[in-house]
Amino acid sequence: MSVRIRLKKLGRRHRPFYRLCAVDRRRPRDGRVLEELGTYDPMVPDVDARAVLDGERIAYWLGVGAQPTEKVAVLIRKYGKGGSHLEQQKTALERLAQSRTAPPIPEAPAAKPKEETKEEPAAATEQTPAPETPAPETPAPETPAPEAPAAEAPAPEAPASEAPTKEKSE
Repeated sequence: MSVRIRLKKLGRRHRPFYRLCAVDRRRPRDGRVLEELGTYDPMVPDVDARAVLDGERIAYWLGVGAQPTEKVAVLIRKYGKGGSHLEQQKTALERLAQSRTAPPIPEAPAAKPKEETKEEPAAATEQTPAPETPAPETPAPETPAPEAPAAEAPAPEAPASEAPTKEKSE
């Protein structure tokens, strides 16, 4: 069996995403794979954070005779085991992780008070009362309403002789 290391395309139109895979040469591009060896996302803005490879498994497959495609060979040279861009990749991935876990930017502040004239701020700062927070509303306990006596008596049921019957079909 001849093994090839190539990219398997995922994602959607205008938003590609690839997995680096060891595949039998006779299989189609997006067919069954022997092993997934990493990912490549060309849409990530930081170039060095685009590829994440499993260097040990790639080295194994290359050792048993797998042939990489041209694009995969470039990715292995840069980001594989002993690659030329490993330090840049490490810092780029850290920056990417920090930007994803950064706290959300607060939205516009609550309604600001009207701007005061130049003479009023001094007086306002001396006598500004603490802002009052409304007390939390607690619902009043519900008491069951007394039931009104029934004005009408329930209708008597029809006798069994008048009730409709289903005929058995034989």
